[in-house]
Formats: sequence, C-alpha cells, structure tokens
Amino acid sequence: MTTIDLTIHPERRKRAIQRARERNIIIPTYAQMKDPAKIPAKVKEELAKIGLWDIHPRNLFRINWHNEPKSSGGGFGGVNYLELPSVLTGVPARIVAITGKWFPTGAHKVGAAFSCLVPRLVTGQFDPTTQKAVWPSTGNYCRGGAYDSALLSCESIAILPEGMSRERFEWLAKVAGETIKTPGSESNVKEIFDKCKELRSSGQDLMIFDQFQEFPNYLWHYEVTGHAMEEVFKQIARPGDEFRGITSATGSAGSIASGDYMKQVFPGSKIAASEALQCPTLLENGFGAHRIEGIGDKHVPWIHNTKNTDLVVAIDDNAVVNLARLFNEEDGRAYLAEKGVPEAVIAKLDLLGFSGISNVLTAVKMAKYYEMGENDVIFTIATDSMDLYHSRIHEMRQEMGEYSPKAAAADFARWMLGQSTDNMLELRYNDRRRVHNLKYYTWVEQQGKTYEEIQAMWNERDYWTSVQKQADEIDALITEFNAEVGIG
Repeated sequence: MTTIDLTIHPERRKRAIQRARERNIIIPTYAQMKDPAKIPAKVKEELAKIGLWDIHPRNLFRINWHNEPKSSGGGFGGVNYLELPSVLTGVPARIVAITGKWFPTGAHKVGAAFSCLVPRLVTGQFDPTTQKAVWPSTGNYCRGGAYDSALLSCESIAILPEGMSRERFEWLAKVAGETIKTPGSESNVKEIFDKCKELRSSGQDLMIFDQFQEFPNYLWHYEVTGHAMEEVFKQIARPGDEFRGITSATGSAGSIASGDYMKQVFPGSKIAASEALQCPTLLENGFGAHRIEGIGDKHVPWIHNTKNTDLVVAIDDNAVVNLARLFNEEDGRAYLAEKGVPEAVIAKLDLLGFSGISNVLTAVKMAKYYEMGENDVIFTIATDSMDLYHSRIHEMRQEMGEYSPKAAAADFARWMLGQSTDNMLELRYNDRRRVHNLKYYTWVEQQGKTYEEIQAMWNERDYWTSVQKQADEIDALITEFNAEVGIG
C-alpha cells in the first residue's frame, strides 16, 4: 500500500502559515476545485476584478475545469468541453474533449502542480521562506508549477527541454525564478532527470516536485478531472447513450488517472493510453523523437496505473502537426466548412493543442477498433490550446510554404478520415505486466525506487485506492491551515 506522506512538521508549518498571512493567501480544497459552488462568495467577488492569468493568490480558486471562458473577471459555470461531430471525426461515436484553455496558464497542468505542492506546504514539509520549488517538465507542468509557486509566494525553478515551443520560454521568463533548458525536445525526459540529480547534489535548499512520480498528480486528475468528465457525461447523455471510455497520452500519467475514476463509475468502460508512433515505448518498448509537445516518453511514469490500462495507441506526429494546420489555417477551416463541419465547431478547433489533437485521434482509432456506434461516448482531454503553438504554425509555413485548399483536402482525407486501427494493442494481463516492468529501468535502476516498491505496486490490491481516498484528508489539512492563517 502507498499513500501521500502527510506528516506534519510544526515549525516549518508555522512559517508557512505566517507567509500565507503576510501575502493574503487562501488555499482552495479539492472539494472546491470539483465544485466551485463551494467557493466562498467573498472570493468570487474578488475574482470579478482579476485577470485569468494574473499573478494573484485568489487565482488559486480558478484551478478547476469550470472557469467562465473569458480572459478577465470570469466567474464559474459548467465544465468547459468540445464535442466533435461525426462529419469531422469520420466515426459515428460521440467524441468529447474537456478543454484546458481556460485554466490560468492556459493548461490543466496548473492543477497537477498545485496538488503536488500544497500538501507539502500545509503540512510544513515544504518551507516557502527558505526552499525553492523545482518543477521538472516537458512543458506545461513547469509552467503550472512556476505559476502556483508565484501565487503561493515560493521561489521556483522550471526545467524543460530546449526544443519546446517559444511561447513557453517567453512566459516562463516573466514568472519563474529561474528557467533551465535541458538538451533535446519532447522525448528527452532522462536529461530532465539528470538535471534534477545535479540540483540535488548542488547544496541548494530545494524540493523537487517530479510529476512522473508524485502521487498527488495522480490524485488531482482522479478526483478533479474524473469528476469533471462525469459531470459532462451526465449533462450530454441522451437516452441509450453509454460511456465507453477515455483516451489520454501517458505523459506524466496524471490525466490518464481520470480513467481510473470513470471506470469505477462506469465499470464497463476502457482506458486507452496513447503515445507518439515515432517513440512507441508502451507499444513495443521503443524509443525515438517526435513533435507532439507535452506528452513525454521513453519511460513509463511511476504513477501510471498500468494494470488498469486496456489499450495502447500510437499516433503519427505527422498527423498532429498537419491537422494543427488544417484546424487553424484559413484555407483549412474553409475546407472543413465545405465538408459540412458546423461553423460553431470550426471556431473552437483552436481549443485543441498538439496533445489534444493526438488525444482526439486516439479516440477516433478507439472508436474504429471497437466498432462503436452513435450511442457510444468517448471522452478525451485537451490539455492546452493552440495559444501555445502559434510559433509552430509560423515555422511550418516557412518550412512547407503557405497552406492551400489542396493541402487541406489531403490532410483531412489522410490524417483524419484515413485513421485506421494500425499501431494499436489491446492489453492482455501479460501485456499490462510487460508495460509495468518497464518502470524498473527508470525508477529502480536510475531513480532510487526499490524492488519491493515496484512489486508492491503490481501486487497489492489496495495500492491505488489508498491514494484515491486521501483527498478528504488533504482537504481537512487545507481547511485547518486556512483557519490558522485567518484571512478567509
């Protein structure tokens, strides 16, 4: 059995409380992130005057899926989502993506980072007056961590590969205390781990929040993202509709944890894990480099519940980058309108960033594989939007020339309607165990986990449910912390 360590360190906790009191900080609970109706009216009044991305502690309460889709002063409503019609996807199944654009920083990773930092803050394990928070990432997680650190008055260090999009670095330069660029691109996760090892031995007083092994990352998506999906399904389900499953890139294995929650609510549903075809780690123990920013690879995250994963799907990164042009270039959108895609949907396709497009394609392949019909519903996740990839569109124009109606027709036919059931594997018990065993090479040989720990993760029946049950315990600690701060 494993649980998130909630040991109290009294003296550090006192300093954290004093810092929060001085900086006007109130911390939201998981319950409030799931249901913003529980957020105090006073906080909502303050948010009416605050921009979505502002460095203001009240924006901690905007770490949820319910933010009103506006850049400043927004309140809360239903979960933000986009349903993609069959005329676009080429399958009769209903494909629904909950969308991360309207989180502060424009990506849901700000929630995972919050969940990693706050339990250690309210227990006193992390001291914001002396320590720096280190955020190793392939992109959005370190942005979320730097943002959360700023809101919680902590010093931060962001780590990400040098090949990530320009927008990420420009924003981090304004928010993070320090930004470290590691060699390579999306696929170079080991280089990030190596930098963390170097920092640990540097003598600095810091704490590394490694999303790939932090169970609070898993918990936030199980508890908050999972409930958001359930809420949307209950809202949109027609008579006869059936929830069939979720698709998610493995990434840090945070988002895919929402599938664990949904499987408990809908036991017949399935979880499809996706990765880049150019780096098929789960599919065939492979490696390589790719262009689907934000999904990470060449290892299996420690917090991936592989025993609960049903399907592995590899997506060609050529499909993602070309569909990004189809969905966002003027000629691409005009072509989609000619093919009958509703204008209201076309106007929202920029809600899908690179990983979001990949997740949608995974849902399309899943629907084809299981021969799903019009009453079958698949959920997926748009972690971020094209706001973080405009520079990539510019680069593609320079590399491949201006987009054209002919290119739009070819991309739609090949990369969307032409998706097939190739590069997929339905996992048997032994397949799941093989994927789990891949953790050994990263986590036991390189990162200090033990043989006993990796065996327990596979064999103990309550290993994952013990983490799932901790949200209420953490909420109680947050509530007590806020009461001692004495602001709310």
